[in-house]
Amino acid sequence: MKFSPPQYVNNLKCLVCGSSYSHGNIFTCPHCGIEGILDVQYDYEAIVQNPKSLPAASLRQAGAIRNPQSSDIWRYKDLLPISQEIPLPHLHVGWTPVYDVPRLARYFGLRKLFLKDDGRNPTNSFKDRASAIGVMKAMEFGFNTIACASTGNAASSLAGLSAAVGLKSYIFVPERAPEPKITQLLIFGATVFRVKGTYEQAFDLSKQSCDQFGWYNRNSGTNPFLVEGKKTAGLEIAEQMKEHLPDWVVVSVGDGCTIGGIGKGLQEMKQLGLIDRVPRLLGVQAEGAKPILDAFASGKDLIPTGTNTIADSIAVGTPRNWRRAIQQVRSSHGEMVAVSDEEILEAMRVTARLGGVFGEPAGVAGAAGLKKAVEQKIVKSNETAVIVITGNGLKDIQSAKQAAGKEHLVEPTLDAVAELLEKQLKL
Repeated sequence: MKFSPPQYVNNLKCLVCGSSYSHGNIFTCPHCGIEGILDVQYDYEAIVQNPKSLPAASLRQAGAIRNPQSSDIWRYKDLLPISQEIPLPHLHVGWTPVYDVPRLARYFGLRKLFLKDDGRNPTNSFKDRASAIGVMKAMEFGFNTIACASTGNAASSLAGLSAAVGLKSYIFVPERAPEPKITQLLIFGATVFRVKGTYEQAFDLSKQSCDQFGWYNRNSGTNPFLVEGKKTAGLEIAEQMKEHLPDWVVVSVGDGCTIGGIGKGLQEMKQLGLIDRVPRLLGVQAEGAKPILDAFASGKDLIPTGTNTIADSIAVGTPRNWRRAIQQVRSSHGEMVAVSDEEILEAMRVTARLGGVFGEPAGVAGAAGLKKAVEQKIVKSNETAVIVITGNGLKDIQSAKQAAGKEHLVEPTLDAVAELLEKQLKL
């Protein structure tokens, strides 16, 4: 079945040379090669003028967004590069909750702090936002098979969304990917290739396989449409927090696509008149995988690095979306910091114990980064922030065990319990 093209997409624009290309199954700029990441350009004027569009309805209601028919990412369909005719997946992706966490705010020394829990998505990670768009584009372009490389979350996300719409999925993961993530994508029916090498090698092999076997390529490093799914988190933050828009939005950074997408979503909401300012972005990388931070600090082109961190979902030594990430951080007058694995493990503990949200290492890296940014006076104590928790803690049980401590084995008697409690009081 053929579908009409997206209604409001003008073209795809290269972030390096500025060349524009018509909408189609194109990934990078032919002139700039793999570095020529493309960005989807929209006709915002037409979107606002359409009385049925979400932004137009919102403006008529004095900024109060109301769309009871859709409480997921498809409420923003006018701002997404998908055909109006494609049947949407039945899985509920996006519109994840934002929690006010005063105890965690006090721990960080902030006036107000919020957590946006994207571990509540169907496959328990932020990556479902991108995969939802990926499977839609595969169907639009006539593919029945889709593939990607991933350190884990994008893989399970693609496997789950593919199962929901009936696409076959092939997944390439680096050998060090955590077993729970491998198990999750296998249960969805994906064919898994565990590559004896790094994420970068898995990425290259997946691209070669897509070219060779005619599969649709879901890799967010080069597919220009996936960042549009990730930007929905920025659209949601602007909508959900409109009355209390934070000073900072804190995001963990691996490839750069996530923070680039969230930044774009916030910029679009300001451009459409739905918010009056864009929060500053705080990008957080692991000390063992921080090539984007290094490029941000030096002002020079990115130099690929090795990776060594427990935060596998952001362990990317050769990020493809680094320009997009740095562009969005700079345009928001934001900053970037790096955190150690020890700081990430501590963030797992305090985010769970003081905020009630259990995040995986990459999911809470933002929390570790915010703590450091407050200590370094980058973020002021009278400011407010929201941390995007990008993945559920059950994704990486081994790291959770390191952070959590040990249980107490006791005899089945009250005396044994009392004795243990007495020992704890003396500590």
